[in-house]
Amino acid sequence: MEQVTIGNCDERVQLLPAICDEYGGVVVELKEHMESDVFLTLLKTSMSQWTLQGKKGVWIKLPIHLANLVETTVKEGFWYHHAEPDYLMLVNWIPKTTSTLPLNASHRVGVGAIVLNDKQEIRSTEVAYDHHMETYQTVIFHSTPVLMLVVQEKSGILRGTGIWKIPTGIVEVVWLLEVVHYFANIPFSKTLIEFNLQGEDISAGVIREVVEETGIDTEFVEVLAFRQSHKAFFGKSDLFFVCMMRPLSFDIQIQELEIEAAQWMPLEEVAAQPFAQKTDSLMNRIMKLCKAKVEKDYSGFTPHPVTSYFSESPSYIYFNNTDFN
Repeated sequence: MEQVTIGNCDERVQLLPAICDEYGGVVVELKEHMESDVFLTLLKTSMSQWTLQGKKGVWIKLPIHLANLVETTVKEGFWYHHAEPDYLMLVNWIPKTTSTLPLNASHRVGVGAIVLNDKQEIRSTEVAYDHHMETYQTVIFHSTPVLMLVVQEKSGILRGTGIWKIPTGIVEVVWLLEVVHYFANIPFSKTLIEFNLQGEDISAGVIREVVEETGIDTEFVEVLAFRQSHKAFFGKSDLFFVCMMRPLSFDIQIQELEIEAAQWMPLEEVAAQPFAQKTDSLMNRIMKLCKAKVEKDYSGFTPHPVTSYFSESPSYIYFNNTDFN
């Protein structure tokens, strides 16, 4: 705990452990167990000191094993900002002005995979010979149709409709569970859960979704397009990236928990479904993108690593490299 001297007195008081952020506020991250009455005393003293220091936003990160402190924190004027599997973040704005604290994340990111098997194969040849004419040979090409990897969902709005669609899913924040004690046998206040937070790139997310749903291994090629919608998931906005993938395997093994069926389906048959015929529908646009891509008339956006002045974490910028060069 931090200790400070109050005024001109020699009395020193304890404050909650906190670090200053870059915007004139403080961040409190508690780890050790604490009783509510002890926490309340420290919180009141800390808020008084931070007010004197001219601090603005106060962030309190309560891990799940300190859920007993939530009610006390809220009664002191804090409100929920966001929650994750292992913690709850509460905030307070000290100045008597409009809060400039950023809102919680506004979007979630979805991906859809266009996986085409477009190998044009020679099925047979026909050879003819005429003694009165010059020898000739005719090669007959029987090209296989372009096949698209499609699925039928076992749950959700399309369940039971018979509609074939592309594999889709959500780009995830990956939580790696390192330590867990089950609540059944250990008091809640002493339960320790530690998570290692990792982000997932669009390219990695769509590869994962395809193999999870269909068992097909793929290679990310490019982002063909993206759609933005609002009030989608619990009122959040949604960014949906349509990705071109290259199949590395072809034997389907469906995810029985979520997928009713999966197959390689001729592109024309997918496009002929009634729900794909509506001219302003997402699937209609996706099918047109597929056609343009097969005909080599369209180039999407590929990821290129970039560095940031603010962070050493890897990041990518997506752009049309074909036209750029």
